[in-house]
Amino acid sequence: MGFIKAFTGSLGGTFADQWKDFYMPRPNVPSTAALFQAVPKGENAGRGENTKGSDNIITNGSKIIVPEGTALITIQDGAITGMIAEPGGFEFRSDDPNSKSFFSGDGILSSTIGTTIERFKFGGQPASQQLAFYVNLKEIPNNKFGTQSEIYWDDAYFGTQVGAITRGTYTLKIIDPLLFVKNFVPAKYLQPGAPVFDFADMDNEAGTQLFNEVVGTLSAAFSNYTNDPSKGNRISKIQGDQIGFAQAMAQAVEDAYQWKATRGLEIVKTAILSIEYDEDTKELMKDVKKADALSGARGNAFMQQATARGIQAAGENGGGAGMAFMGMGMNAAGGMMGTMQQQPTQSSYQPAFATSQQPVQPVQQENVSPTTQTSSSSEDPTEKLLNAKKLLDAGAITQEEYDKLKSKLLGI
Repeated sequence: MGFIKAFTGSLGGTFADQWKDFYMPRPNVPSTAALFQAVPKGENAGRGENTKGSDNIITNGSKIIVPEGTALITIQDGAITGMIAEPGGFEFRSDDPNSKSFFSGDGILSSTIGTTIERFKFGGQPASQQLAFYVNLKEIPNNKFGTQSEIYWDDAYFGTQVGAITRGTYTLKIIDPLLFVKNFVPAKYLQPGAPVFDFADMDNEAGTQLFNEVVGTLSAAFSNYTNDPSKGNRISKIQGDQIGFAQAMAQAVEDAYQWKATRGLEIVKTAILSIEYDEDTKELMKDVKKADALSGARGNAFMQQATARGIQAAGENGGGAGMAFMGMGMNAAGGMMGTMQQQPTQSSYQPAFATSQQPVQPVQQENVSPTTQTSSSSEDPTEKLLNAKKLLDAGAITQEEYDKLKSKLLGI
């Protein structure tokens, strides 16, 4: 008992008059449906009317249509007896030795289904109940995931634990119809007149179970993605990498629940609709952004701009000495803390920059008396503090660095 491939093109001609029953998918099936029953048509486009068919029995000689993107599975008294995973028209024969129970075609499912067939070894026998169901082989969209509280994972880029609340959707694909029907679809969806097995149905317990399992593996999925060097270890890339994060999520789900191996299911794509990091992670990301901005050529440009702003501010405030200090540029900003802690060795002060009309002259070291040295030393802390304030205003040093220097100079 099995099927014979009848045609690959459109229906028509005298064949329609000879068909006993004509099976097709039920109408108005949503895109989120995974499994739905094949229903007999009393006639084919007004031809071949059959009024002698029996309920829940596939009449010998009946024709079954398998559309693109679907597989057809026949069930007899609760057991799978046949499957067609290639599109076309097929004739059901219970008495033809050339008929086959399984058609897998040459597509991507052929090797997978062949392996599953060898494991199950179903055979067809005359029965009191015969049913046919279509399995959706296309991507099934709009499967939701999300968290109500923070999830945490160890992030390789930050080198610490980070956390976030997130929600989104993923597309699901059935890669082995036999495993899916045998191991996952509840029995109530495999009965005569059964409802459509729709993942979007809120009353679908199996769909709810998948949602809970995905949510339970989100931490591992984020960890898989951000700890993968090929992804750059950056969580900022997740929202724009639907396939990459889907692979990380699919791997986490497979490790925990074996969707592919036991249910014939796979996550194909994801879309993260929102992600809200916890406060610690937000602060960490701010610090990383600053560090990234101050590294390499961008950091040099930033420091030059900060120094230029400091020179301009000093000039507008009439701070000639401070302006000269700011003119020391990048080296002064980088080594400011160490330079200010040294005692002065010159009794006179020359600007560290000059125009071509006014070249810098070497400063002669003068002998000064201890009284002069003491007087000069007593004035240095104030001048240093004013110069440090200008660096702070220009953004060349941080508030913490300024406060430390202020405490040191004032002895507090």
